[in-house]
Amino acid sequence: MSETSSETSATADVQAAIAALWVYPVKSCAGVQVQEAILTETGLEFDRAWMVVDEHGEFVSQRELPRMALVRPQLKTQDMVLRAPGMLALHIALDQVQEPVRVRVWDDEVKAYDMGPVAAQWFSDFLGEKLRLVRFDPDQKRCSSARWTGGVEALNQFSDGYPLLVLSEASLAGLNDKLQASGVAPVTMARFRPNIVLGPASTGAADALSAHDEDRLGELSISTEQGLARLKPVKPCARCPIPNIDPATAVSSPEVSDMLQTYRQDPRLKGALSFGMNLIRLDEDDHLLRVGQEVRADYRFD
Repeated sequence: MSETSSETSATADVQAAIAALWVYPVKSCAGVQVQEAILTETGLEFDRAWMVVDEHGEFVSQRELPRMALVRPQLKTQDMVLRAPGMLALHIALDQVQEPVRVRVWDDEVKAYDMGPVAAQWFSDFLGEKLRLVRFDPDQKRCSSARWTGGVEALNQFSDGYPLLVLSEASLAGLNDKLQASGVAPVTMARFRPNIVLGPASTGAADALSAHDEDRLGELSISTEQGLARLKPVKPCARCPIPNIDPATAVSSPEVSDMLQTYRQDPRLKGALSFGMNLIRLDEDDHLLRVGQEVRADYRFD
């Protein structure tokens, strides 16, 4: 770390730590909580590297098929194992694909690879529609909106639009306080599908995060063995109905969205509900992120 970085780190407005890391190998299926993950140019390694598409190559998600929440990936050394209630495990080799295809994720038509008939049948049987599993083509360049990144080229695989999502434990605690006060059971972080969860660097730290501080932070600096990883919050995460889906049961009920409607209408998104911030990477080096690593940031005033 340079002397300038050390000085900046020592005087940062907020000191936090990585409390959890989540990777979502198959878009809209369950996440995998990990202790460490490689930060690459498209986000965390294997995050949204695969996607389920319909007969026309259009992506599907929990918005239409909430049972996708019950598909649970496990990343192993050479393969990804997918499990779902009533289904035999599906093994997907990490280093193999089949024929090239073109698919659509939101407004982007991108190059991908089909993962073959066995995977297609597995998803079709479990979700009750004719579906296929595809993998992102690493030669494809899919960029985040330059309007929000300030012109920085931020690459994604099959994420909704940005390589990373950050959320703080304090923000979830604030929501759960409101839910419990209204007689609703608290919810887990899994409903909000963050990649990086921020928690306190030490118990009772004076410069710890408050609820929704991630909305107000400038550059995040994370101390890694490879140096300082630099991430920038660029766009509030607009929330669709997916947080209403219980990840353990795939049953949807409106309490989460109803509560967010009372205090999280975001003028930056023309009144849409927001919870968490999308991040882009500012440096070009890969970093190994680990739970417990120090995160520092200053408040943004603009």
